[in-house]
Amino acid sequence: MSETLAPRGAHLTRRLVQLYAGLALYGASSALLVVAGLGLEPWGVLHQGLAERTGISIGVVSIIIGAIVLVLWVPLRQRPGLGTVSNVFAVGIAMDGTLALVPEAHGLVARAGVMVAGIVLNGVATGLYISARFGPGPRDGLMTGLHRRTGRSIRLVRTAIEIAVVVTGFLLGGSLGVGTVLYALAIGPLAQVFLRLFAVPGEGAPSAGTSAPRRSILRR
Repeated sequence: MSETLAPRGAHLTRRLVQLYAGLALYGASSALLVVAGLGLEPWGVLHQGLAERTGISIGVVSIIIGAIVLVLWVPLRQRPGLGTVSNVFAVGIAMDGTLALVPEAHGLVARAGVMVAGIVLNGVATGLYISARFGPGPRDGLMTGLHRRTGRSIRLVRTAIEIAVVVTGFLLGGSLGVGTVLYALAIGPLAQVFLRLFAVPGEGAPSAGTSAPRRSILRR
C-alpha cells in the first residue's frame, strides 16, 4: 500500500507546486510585457485599459475581471477547480508584485529584451499550470463553455472573444503593439513545448487546447 500511496502523494505535491509556480510566473510574465510597453497579450490589453480608466492597479483589475468571468460560468454549467479559483487571485497578485519590484526599461533594445523574456516566461508558466491539471483558468472555461453551448468551434469562439477583448481594451487605452502580435504567434508553439516538458509522469501531456493564458491565447 505504501508503494502506491507514496507516488500518488509525490505526484500531488508536484502538481500543486507546478500550479502555483505557473500562476505566479504567469502574473510575472504579464507584468514584464507591461514594463516593456510594446503591446500586451489580449486580456492584458483589456486589463490595462480598465486600469487606466479606473485608477485601480492592473493586477486588481485582473482579479476583478477573472471573478466576473467566473460568474459567467454559472449559466454555462461549468465547474471550477482549484486551479480555476487560484488563477483568479494568484495571477493578479503576482502581477502587481512584479511591477512593484521590476524597474522601468529604457531604450528600445532593453524594452524588446523584456518583451521577449515576458513572452517566453508566459510559455513556461502556461506549460506549468496547465500540466498540473487542476482545472482551466476562468477565461479558458468561458471559451470552452461557449463552445459547448453554441456548437461553434473552439477556434471561432476563442477568436471572437479575444477580438472583442483586444478592441475593447484598446479603446479604453490598453497597449496594443508588436508585443501583442509576437505573443499571438509564439505562445502556441512555446506552450506546446513546455506542456510536454512539465507533464506529470503518468498523467500524459495535456493538449494545449484544454486550457488557456493563456494561454491567453491559450489563456488563462
